[in-house]
Order: sequence, then C-alpha cells, then structure tokens
Amino acid sequence: MAIIITDECINCGACEPECPNTAIYEGGIEWAMEEGTAVSGTYELEDGTEVPVDKKLEPVEDDYYYIVPDKCTECKGFHEEPQCAAVCPVDCCVPDPDREESEEKLLARQARLHVV
Repeated sequence: MAIIITDECINCGACEPECPNTAIYEGGIEWAMEEGTAVSGTYELEDGTEVPVDKKLEPVEDDYYYIVPDKCTECKGFHEEPQCAAVCPVDCCVPDPDREESEEKLLARQARLHVV
C-alpha cells in the first residue's frame, strides 16, 4: 500500500525530509515526478495519464502535508519501514486502504524512480 497522511496532520514537516522518493509535499504545493528521482522524459501515472516529468501537477491536499501515491514506495528498497510513519509525532502517516500494493510492485516503482 502507499502511505497517506490523514487530516490529523499538525503540519510539523518532520516527514518531508525523511522521504527517499521526495513524495511528501506541504499542503497546497504543486509537485513533479522529476523531483528527487532519476526519471526523465515522460512518466505514466497510476491512472494511465502520461505527463512530462517536469510538469508541475496539482497538490493532492491543500491543508496539510500529503504523499504523492505515484512516488510512494513505502521506503521499500531504502529502509525497513516507512520513514514518514517512523518520525510522525501524531501517527498520521498510515497505509492507504484504497491502494493495496504488493512488495514487488513497490520495489518495481522504486527501481523505476531511481534508475541511473
């Protein structure tokens, strides 16, 4: 599963620098696939949309920190556990029940995001 940040977030920002995929953004901030990754050209998002990797996309959430599901790997390939959840002082970084993903899928995403 990708990780989500719930509305219990206190906007402390502890999670953002811990993400090896640069998948965490402050509420209201646009994001791009190229940020913190090695992807180039275009990238097919989970919903099938193909976007230029440098294209700024709409924030997932406006009011509190959020995780871009297309960039989240639950830290597979980097750490034993999701680092956002490990540092969150209010335990609002939790598995997304709407996005059940296998370890293989998460590792494949990690490899795709960080190919050099």
